[in-house]
Amino acid sequence: MRTISRKMNSDVDITKSRWGDETFIGRFKHFARLTDPFNCLKSDQQLEDAKNIVHKYKSDGTMPPGGLEALWSAKYLYESAFHPETGDKQNTVGRMSFQVPGGMAITGILLAFYKSPLEIFLGQWLNQSFNAFVNFTNRSGDKPLPDSVILSAYLTATSLATATSIGLNKTLGPRAPPIVGRFVPFAAVAVANMVNIPCMRSLELKEGVVIVDSDGNKLGQSVTAAKRSIITTTISRICIAAPGMLMTPIIMEQLEKKPYIKGLSQWKSCILQTVIVGSFLVAAVPFGCALFAQKQSIAVDALEEDLRKAIMEKDSTIKTVYYNKGL
Repeated sequence: MRTISRKMNSDVDITKSRWGDETFIGRFKHFARLTDPFNCLKSDQQLEDAKNIVHKYKSDGTMPPGGLEALWSAKYLYESAFHPETGDKQNTVGRMSFQVPGGMAITGILLAFYKSPLEIFLGQWLNQSFNAFVNFTNRSGDKPLPDSVILSAYLTATSLATATSIGLNKTLGPRAPPIVGRFVPFAAVAVANMVNIPCMRSLELKEGVVIVDSDGNKLGQSVTAAKRSIITTTISRICIAAPGMLMTPIIMEQLEKKPYIKGLSQWKSCILQTVIVGSFLVAAVPFGCALFAQKQSIAVDALEEDLRKAIMEKDSTIKTVYYNKGL
């Protein structure tokens, strides 16, 4: 790594998005950079270099060689791999930058193997294993989760997703058009997300998420904010999955009418669907993440009574507070 050698007086606040957090377009650009799958290919040394650049700039304003562009690049590489609250390096599989390669492979399997109970179980087991990594890695807060909470969320989501898939397949049976059966995996994934995320983040529902003022000073913990963060995160995850899981079956339905596609084996079909899903996920991941600002605001009046009183006693001028909703 080249030595960070020069200082520059700058008003650049790299704790915030380069494009602002107020508009959807700004957030989309931010998350497109943050969730770039190529970030997963960076070495540990490159990640540490980015971390050092960011920390050095925050501590004394030292700019890296390459100026602001290099600083922004370091910020996004750093934030793609380190938890925003704990500062811990995240497991590669759980990073949002792994959503495209990981999500497209698993979704391809779910869409290609969805008929027999064994296929359904194995597919949903794989999907929920991946979701468990992602939900745990991107949780809000800095407290470790008990193993029992992780295991409970994992088993519950896997069971419900499997039951939903098998139940819908049996209910629909031969009466429904074949295209309808292709949508069953999405229904199962949506149900699983509604369970997996709240279960994995159940500690937040009990103890709340950290609430801060506009300067980042901790004011307490709010269960009300935790509920909002979990709801918005669940909506975002379903929206990330929706385009690929809903459009790919429609595309495949048309492609399979072609002679050169109709005779594909199940595994070759899986590969084709994986590629199609991946093309949707490239845009769907930043789109879903950008639906809601990561740094959410909430009116003090909307907080729990005891927390509201504590904040008002500390500073009666505070009307709005903030929290990290997680991803």
